[in-house]
Amino acid sequence: MQLFENHNLKTYNTFEMEVFARQFLQMEAADEIPTVINDYLKREPYYILGGGSNTLFTKDFDGVVAHPVFGGIEVMERSRDNVLLRVAAGEPWDNLIQYCIRHEYFGIENLTAIPGLVGSAPVQNIGAYGVEVKDTIYKVEGFRISTSEPFELMNAECQFAYRNSIFKQALKNDCIITYVWFQLSIKEHFTLTYQGLANAMAERELPMKLRYVSDCVRKIRDAKLPDPKVVGNGGSFFKNPVISAEEYEELKCQYPDLIAYDAPDGQKKLSAGQLIEKAGWKGKRMGNAGTWKNQALVLVNYGGATPKEVLDVAETIIKDVKNLFGITLEMEINRI
Repeated sequence: MQLFENHNLKTYNTFEMEVFARQFLQMEAADEIPTVINDYLKREPYYILGGGSNTLFTKDFDGVVAHPVFGGIEVMERSRDNVLLRVAAGEPWDNLIQYCIRHEYFGIENLTAIPGLVGSAPVQNIGAYGVEVKDTIYKVEGFRISTSEPFELMNAECQFAYRNSIFKQALKNDCIITYVWFQLSIKEHFTLTYQGLANAMAERELPMKLRYVSDCVRKIRDAKLPDPKVVGNGGSFFKNPVISAEEYEELKCQYPDLIAYDAPDGQKKLSAGQLIEKAGWKGKRMGNAGTWKNQALVLVNYGGATPKEVLDVAETIIKDVKNLFGITLEMEINRI
């Protein structure tokens, strides 16, 4: 492990907020974690930081920020139909995508180009273009901070839900994930329920191959979303709201083009981006913060934005959407 004092976190969060951690701890191996917990995390306020792609630091952090940098992908089991991978928490997510494309393992290609580390994927239950990572996770390994003891949670025990999991609820701030196990298909299998992806494949007249599906996803994302290396942002800032079918039908009378997807228990999931756009916020800015020109769901740092500027934009959007639709948007981003 490596410990740094008064460490600038600007390059460790994709919003590029220039804030400082009193102590910054790089965890270089999973077997270091009990020592990290006992010598640091049990004595100080702490935050476990992955790729920083879903985090908005609102001020300097007066404690320890612990960051995993250990990676690796290992095949644990292989059958005629499936492969079981054990992937280290510090492995960049897109590295895993490229590994699966090279080896023709099917299941997560729709999640191409999502920034961040593998260890963060189950926490947020990342999802895109008709796929959620919960559908491929076999189990999650890690350590409980409160007890310093290791844990293994099978998929059902992780309590996955839309952009949610046990790691954001009952075990929030009490886990360091070390490895995520994925069960992927060796047999050719694609998910093209997202119409935009199916259309892109058809328009380009591409054969159904892993690399082509992944390439299409990347092109769709690049067209809609800013590169965090160029324009600071945290990806989707708000969750897509879920409402009753009755509420949706009422809104549809006023807004016939309102987008909705089927959700559990007969509910409807709306497009937060569309709601924000209809509220007049696409490409709008206040000071140095605002929304992206191609996707209103993404809040951006146009350069030199402070955390307050970003939050002011977010809170104004919430108010405007509430006034227009009667729906309260919920932030997906983690505010620290």
